[in-house]
Amino acid sequence: MAQHQPIPTDTAQLHPLDAGTLTTDIPTPKVRLSTIAQWGTGGSWRLTLPHSLPTHTLLWITKGQARITLEGMQRGLGAHNAVVIPAGSSFSLEPGAQCFGWVLSVAANSPILMPDNAQILRILEVQNQAELTALIDRMQREGHNNLPFADEALTAHAQLMTVWLRRAMIDHDNTARPKASQRLVMAYAALIERDFHLPRLMADYASELGVTPTHLTRSCRDSAGVTAADMLVRRKLHAARVALEDGTLSITQIAASLGFGSAAYFSRFIQHHTDQSPSALRKAAQTD
Repeated sequence: MAQHQPIPTDTAQLHPLDAGTLTTDIPTPKVRLSTIAQWGTGGSWRLTLPHSLPTHTLLWITKGQARITLEGMQRGLGAHNAVVIPAGSSFSLEPGAQCFGWVLSVAANSPILMPDNAQILRILEVQNQAELTALIDRMQREGHNNLPFADEALTAHAQLMTVWLRRAMIDHDNTARPKASQRLVMAYAALIERDFHLPRLMADYASELGVTPTHLTRSCRDSAGVTAADMLVRRKLHAARVALEDGTLSITQIAASLGFGSAAYFSRFIQHHTDQSPSALRKAAQTD
């Protein structure tokens, strides 16, 4: 089997259709603090379908459970899990009914130092938990009180939060090398994120990775809980819904930009996966 390495994602390669995702409207200085519920405003699909963001993200779970698929690896999350999602990294999140947590979004071009690699940390030390909670409380107060120089204060608190994060990463050194099958799925997830807007089939990705579609599908089932074909379909579906519900391109233009052979084929794709037509999805979003 051919050697394969994870394909690095470059935020400059993010497709224009993703320009309407939830954290692109971050005001100067490009720092935003929100709850998980606020992060997912506009429909659960915005979090549960795989996608990437043009911002770096720190997710801090304080209550309940969730499930995340990060760069093709599915993991369960619980209280006191901190998750680093670098800009351009593929992920999806399924929060449980009782899940509560905070989301810090930092623009990729910000001077605030965020890790380049995805991380999932379990913070067991009560003192470390309290330090992060205190930082979040201060950021929340700044956001609510509308004080002078609030932008500068938010930036300063975010910088302190990333210092906390980098220290936590040292204390929780995750040096275990992924298995070959996991590295394959990570590479596949990165390729999908790079090329989901092209008319490529799952078998095309498998060929580029030097494996058979059957082997790729088996690896994806083991690591991500879905088939290789489903991973690709779900990523296209997220981009399609963003374009339909947030954008102004015509259905024909969206279909072409996502690699569909015709607007009719695109409409059948949307109908099959949402039980609604593209125009119905757009109308519903505009009336909410």
